[in-house]
Amino acid sequence: MSHWYQQPVSLAARPRGFHLVTNEILSQLPQLQDFSIGLAHIFIQHTSASLSVNENADSTVRGDFERFFNHLVPENEPYYQHTFEGSDDMPAHLKSSLLGSSLLLPIQNGRLALGTWQGIYLCEHRNQGGVRHLLVTLQGQYCTSSAG
Repeated sequence: MSHWYQQPVSLAARPRGFHLVTNEILSQLPQLQDFSIGLAHIFIQHTSASLSVNENADSTVRGDFERFFNHLVPENEPYYQHTFEGSDDMPAHLKSSLLGSSLLLPIQNGRLALGTWQGIYLCEHRNQGGVRHLLVTLQGQYCTSSAG
């Protein structure tokens, strides 16, 4: 029998850049351990930040991501019309669309089945993005030791 669980998760405000937030998310999802197999859908409820899965060990990867995306989507382009909220706003929307607003991750034995070197990134595209809100939906089978 399939079970569903949904939980809002808040991420602390961070400066612009790519931030490893796996542990911050998991600390707010103790219910994950109740699922033996399933899927975790993680959705960010913002249009100027995104989520990604990538390298969790070497922080230089996150810096390289930031530099690459700033090169790919520069600020202050003359063709941007959406500029009222600052020079970082329209590029933030474009970067968010390129990277995406959600992740679908497998659950195995009460844990996210990430690879050894994988972690979840908050991709903060605004200079001052503030607290970011996620909605996490878990779906799957409960562990045999869980009530349900």
